[in-house]
Amino acid sequence: MTAMMRGSDDTNDAGHGTAAPLSSSRIASGTADRRDVRGAGAVASGASGAGASAAGDSAHSDEARRRAEDLQADWADICIGLKKDLGQQLYNQWIRPVELGPFCRETGTLDLYLPTEFSANWVTDRFADRLSLAWKIASSDVRNVRICVHPNRRKLPELRVGSAAAEPAAMADPAGALTDLGSAGLDPSLTFASFVTGEGNVLAYNAAQRMAAIETPQFSPLYLKAATGQGKTHLLHALGHQFAAARPGACIFYCSAERFMVEFVQALRHNQMMEFKSRLRGFDMLLVDDIQFIIGKASAQEELLYTIDALLAEGKRLAFAADRAPQALDGVEPRLLSRLSMGLVADIQPADIDLRRKILNHRLARFTASDVPADVIEFLARTISRNVRELVGGLNKLIAYAQLTGQPVSLQLAEEQLTDILSANRRRITIDEIQRTVCQFYRLDRSEMASKRRTRTVVRPRQVAMYLAKVLTPRSYPEIGRKFGGRDHSTVIHAVRLIEDLRTRDADMDGDVRSLLRQLES
Repeated sequence: MTAMMRGSDDTNDAGHGTAAPLSSSRIASGTADRRDVRGAGAVASGASGAGASAAGDSAHSDEARRRAEDLQADWADICIGLKKDLGQQLYNQWIRPVELGPFCRETGTLDLYLPTEFSANWVTDRFADRLSLAWKIASSDVRNVRICVHPNRRKLPELRVGSAAAEPAAMADPAGALTDLGSAGLDPSLTFASFVTGEGNVLAYNAAQRMAAIETPQFSPLYLKAATGQGKTHLLHALGHQFAAARPGACIFYCSAERFMVEFVQALRHNQMMEFKSRLRGFDMLLVDDIQFIIGKASAQEELLYTIDALLAEGKRLAFAADRAPQALDGVEPRLLSRLSMGLVADIQPADIDLRRKILNHRLARFTASDVPADVIEFLARTISRNVRELVGGLNKLIAYAQLTGQPVSLQLAEEQLTDILSANRRRITIDEIQRTVCQFYRLDRSEMASKRRTRTVVRPRQVAMYLAKVLTPRSYPEIGRKFGGRDHSTVIHAVRLIEDLRTRDADMDGDVRSLLRQLES
């Protein structure tokens, strides 16, 4: 992705290049080139003298944008090498979740964020030296690398056994001792009412509602599978809230797999396993998030297995969430895998552009006296596509900045203030890619995009491709025309206006365009 961001427009149209392995000379050379560009910009800025304040702010914004893009580019190069060195499985498990944090130029310290304390400790123990060396090779500005937990990570309650003084009461009522902790584990803002549904998540949404209903569910446990930031944690919390409303006094507990393992080890260390087991099995509903981190400790997995069996035997509810299917979990014993997959595995697909628009408008309704133009909503929906969490975070940041500074929300403000998020999400779609996708969709030969044939079965797909090229790429009408057999810009303008009109009148045409947009933006 970063190679495309830094490439020329002509290169983008030619398609994606093949990524080379991690090379210190290549990284050093590429980084030096970028620094030369920045250095030249600094000299030019100095030569221009004291300009207007607005010009200075713009230069600062450009510098911040270039710095963020450079870090993303360096990280992409490092990831290529790590994937080759570690293998696909280790890379996907531990390196792919890493997010770039802030970089301090004074100390040369770059923060790398991981979603949980467990994963941060794991990566620190095994890959800290390797990551530090790779960053020093990639960028001389980075002198220190700090691996830490993402600051926005939700704090979870502890599943600790009670103190010695509290043990008699706990033994008398093993479930009651954890009722308050279970309630504290649910985020009050994450409910079904605040969850926005679309084509990609409606199955998981309906399944979660069915699991929370008073009636006994037809499937148990429920297993929610989704990539980071797509809503699986939201549904777990919503499920708990709904079940609590349907059954007042029910004992519900939400925890992460990491928390389960930590508390299990501590109970084992303090010889309090009987109390741990009795309290854990006293829940009416158990919700376990990020189950992919149940690795390594065979005894902890065995205890979770026995807990699942005990709760299911008593007709209690269980729901799990992970970023991959049960069969794809690494280091989990087969018996536990079979329990996790014996109910319903509900997949949450990445939000398409229609769902992203709905989420933004739904979120916007929560802000009073906020005026966000439609073109800004459309811009955010199209450009922030990796996950819903980033999408909502980008909107929150934009509105907060506008309210605190008194500036109106505009497209320019969004581009200036969301540099990091936009850089991470930017993916250049080329006209070649559009033509290829349209031809596959309509079952045409690729050569028809540039041919002189004027039959309806060829002309309409060609017009759709021109329309998509205008919507999804920064190309001008003449440039688009040249990619379609040297056609005049007026032909492209006619095609774009025609498809726009047809989408309002012809449901089939609108469906075709929506389907193509989903394919190209996924």
